[in-house]
Amino acid sequence: MSSYFTELAGKTIIVTGGSKGIGKDIARTFAELKANVIVTGRDEEVLQKAVLELQELNPRCMGIPGDLSNLSVIQQLIETVVTEFGTIDVLVNNAGVNIAKAAMEVTEADWDTVLDLNLKSVFFSSQAAARHMLKQNSGKIINIASQMAFVGYYKRAAYCASKGGLVQLTKALAVEWAEHGVTVNAVAPTFIETELTEKMFEDVDFKSDVENRILLNGLAKPKDISGAVLYLASDMAGFVTGETIKVDGGWTAI
Repeated sequence: MSSYFTELAGKTIIVTGGSKGIGKDIARTFAELKANVIVTGRDEEVLQKAVLELQELNPRCMGIPGDLSNLSVIQQLIETVVTEFGTIDVLVNNAGVNIAKAAMEVTEADWDTVLDLNLKSVFFSSQAAARHMLKQNSGKIINIASQMAFVGYYKRAAYCASKGGLVQLTKALAVEWAEHGVTVNAVAPTFIETELTEKMFEDVDFKSDVENRILLNGLAKPKDISGAVLYLASDMAGFVTGETIKVDGGWTAI
């Protein structure tokens, strides 16, 4: 695989929410290609452990802790990366959250928590990174959306709204920044089998319902998402912008 993506070696790549789950797998995929990967996370202990693993693949990888719902944290993140590496080549907006509640139980605080991280922080992270990308006339922004941008599901009213908005945001930014050589795309996964979703899938009825909606056998793996992100970050996707790649095993095909 590396023979096809050698251009990513030495690139500066930010992966938000990169200390665990699919974000960690995305970060590791880039680090294996010798990219300089910067990951963010709110749990400093978990973040540091992830960074040590990445540094075994490329010593120039680093972690920056913080909650991206706070706009000052975003500004600090981007400034730190530019100071350290001089550029930002790829931004992967992966950090996200869901508060699983029936729509009638969702509070204003719940709504704000989900929308602030899943949508608001993505816009302002992209804006901050694009200030540098536009100057260098190059850059790739990849948003981790969800199949829930295209279908509804139980206990995900705010989540579906945030991810639907993210798909449209991806198109809007792609339109504005194309003339500057900056591409903006998204990846929309189905439910992923990770250590973070193990407890969720202990609900046998829920797991059965999910598996019955996926046309391909089983649940998606983190590598399935990382592969799509890798493609969009590479030169192979140089003429792709404003697109959302669904990695959903056929869920939305019906």
